[in-house]
Amino acid sequence: MTAETPVEHLTEAAARAELFRLAQEIARADDAYHLKDAPEISDATYDALKRRNAAIEARFPALKRPDSPSDRVGAAPAEGFAKVRHERRMLSLANAFAPEEIAEFDARIRRYLGLAPDAPLVYTAEPKIDGLSLSLRYEGGRLVQAATRGDGETGENVTANARTLADIPDRIDGAPEILEVRGEVYMSHADFEALNARQAAAGQKTFANPRNAAAGSLRQLDPAITASRPLNFFAYGWGALSAPLADTQKGAIDRLAGFGFPVNPLTALCDGPDALMAHYTAIEQRRATLGYDIDGVVYKVDDLTLQERLGFRSTTPRWAIAHKFPAELAWTRLEKIEIQVGRTGALSPVARLHPVTVGGVVVSNATLHNEDYIAGRDAKGDPIRDGKDIREGDWVQVYRAGDVIPKVADVDLSKRPEGALPYAFPTTCPECGSDAIRDEGDSVRRCTGGLICPAQAVERLKHFVSRGAFDIEGLGAKQVEMFYRDETLPIREPADIFTLQDRDARNLSKLRNREGWGEKSAANLFAAIDARRTIPLNRLIFALGIRHVGEVNADLLARNYLTWQAFESAMTNATVGEGAEWAHLLSIDGVGRVLAESLVTAFHQPAERASIDRLVAHLTIEPVQPRGQVDSPVAGKTVVFTGTLEKMTRAEAKARAEALGAKVAGSVSRKTDLVVAGPGAGSKAKQAAELGIETIDEEAWLTLIGTA
Repeated sequence: MTAETPVEHLTEAAARAELFRLAQEIARADDAYHLKDAPEISDATYDALKRRNAAIEARFPALKRPDSPSDRVGAAPAEGFAKVRHERRMLSLANAFAPEEIAEFDARIRRYLGLAPDAPLVYTAEPKIDGLSLSLRYEGGRLVQAATRGDGETGENVTANARTLADIPDRIDGAPEILEVRGEVYMSHADFEALNARQAAAGQKTFANPRNAAAGSLRQLDPAITASRPLNFFAYGWGALSAPLADTQKGAIDRLAGFGFPVNPLTALCDGPDALMAHYTAIEQRRATLGYDIDGVVYKVDDLTLQERLGFRSTTPRWAIAHKFPAELAWTRLEKIEIQVGRTGALSPVARLHPVTVGGVVVSNATLHNEDYIAGRDAKGDPIRDGKDIREGDWVQVYRAGDVIPKVADVDLSKRPEGALPYAFPTTCPECGSDAIRDEGDSVRRCTGGLICPAQAVERLKHFVSRGAFDIEGLGAKQVEMFYRDETLPIREPADIFTLQDRDARNLSKLRNREGWGEKSAANLFAAIDARRTIPLNRLIFALGIRHVGEVNADLLARNYLTWQAFESAMTNATVGEGAEWAHLLSIDGVGRVLAESLVTAFHQPAERASIDRLVAHLTIEPVQPRGQVDSPVAGKTVVFTGTLEKMTRAEAKARAEALGAKVAGSVSRKTDLVVAGPGAGSKAKQAAELGIETIDEEAWLTLIGTA
């Protein structure tokens, strides 16, 4: 697989290899950008790498690496500078590229806060400066420390260099006792050209762009060199504070301006997505005339109380997003349409393209989504939104904006070859010849071959041994394919893995004697397999490869059922659409009907169930513990929230309950321990009363958990 293979078409093995490649490339780019101030790739290409990494991790969460770029902010501090640990982390921002992503950002915040679509919600919008992040710490109004962002936790002490910038005051009046001002160091276009001219005249290294020049100038071991460079600073935020600056983002920025810090004059208040988009367009149109580099617009919730409630994800705040400027488009010829079969039997079309450079990356493959997208019409012959009449030989436009996965954006019908025929999407599986059908309402055609389809069988085995599942050292994608096709020592289903050593002992053709193997490698494999005979419940559930059960859902199920015996019994006794076990399964917050049907169906398919039973016979399955505190008054209890909560949103209530070790369910069942009922509680409260389940109001809930 190449780097341009659409994520939805990657196999487990290809995804693992791709994440390794991306981790290396991004780390190398971070080193060049943050430490050497000499980036080797464009910002658009870097963003594309990060987005692709995130997309692969979203599809294959089990493969997420310990050194994942998704969990990293910036790069480790360079040698030669003292290290500074930030009192408050310097986080990065989530990116958006399309208007609909901005609308969803606004909607997501409203859902979290429980705000109506028409409720007032004001944002600030400011240009995203393409420079070097800097944190300035003032104590008693005096600058005592300046630090780069580094990896977000620890940066480089560049205090002596920062003092040389005219934009950074050494003393300020009227500030809180402790104030960390955060902003961006940059260089104007005019100053950059003049600096490069001086560098060239002196026979010294020139810089590739103003960002490199600014970063390289600030991070000089000799402050005199920094002092000789024309650097500027824009303040855009703050870190540690001994007292609040204001009640709003804009008010706080205005106060920083009052202390003498430059702030961007294009910062504006916007009262919703439409206003944000209008300001984005206005800034984009002025981009070429600003005199300094920007690569997008940053939106932040203006109300600081709301910012506090929204909080943070692992590396980004929920209350802010960077709306990046679009990446490139390119035209090329679609040479062939090919079909790939995935683990769930999905037939996925891939465009094989004449290689073309898009955003600094050579693209030779692009996703075509599904057969309706290719045909431009649905099964009934009606035109579909955004559907294309795409044919082999067409001249197509490819883009990567907002999504690392290359996609076909348009078709130039004027260049269509004469005699080009509409693409006939296969109705049989190209791997096993079984019928490929579409369920009503589903846009994806799937192979019905199941276990007899080699593509599905091999992909399911690769999934089984993947990192988030059994993670068997020495049994990767290449080995899985080899064993699957082996006639004397085959692995055709997961249970075969755990009988491999016994079968090898009885086999005349020993594994250690085969090409690519030896005494030690065979012994290591058998030891690695033995080490996985004991497995946590959540890993086993994920490893089974049941459709719609990803790593997150597997963890959710495990923490609700806790033991394999309870989970297996529930799935065995559940009947789709009826019964107590079905009701309890649907009551789990995060489990919908589609997921529930997939689970129950899998355990009631004779062949699949027999395969699961054969596997489990070889395993010791470790129970899991409920998430959160184990000594809280609600730890281990199943809680249902119903009605209107007046002091927090449902999302906040759920997060708080789970942090205290409770399991939050979406509906009431006999296994519910507690119902929290607000005004307007209806059928759930009534059902709880009928079942004799304790019901309390929001005030009693807050008292119970100690936050009233």
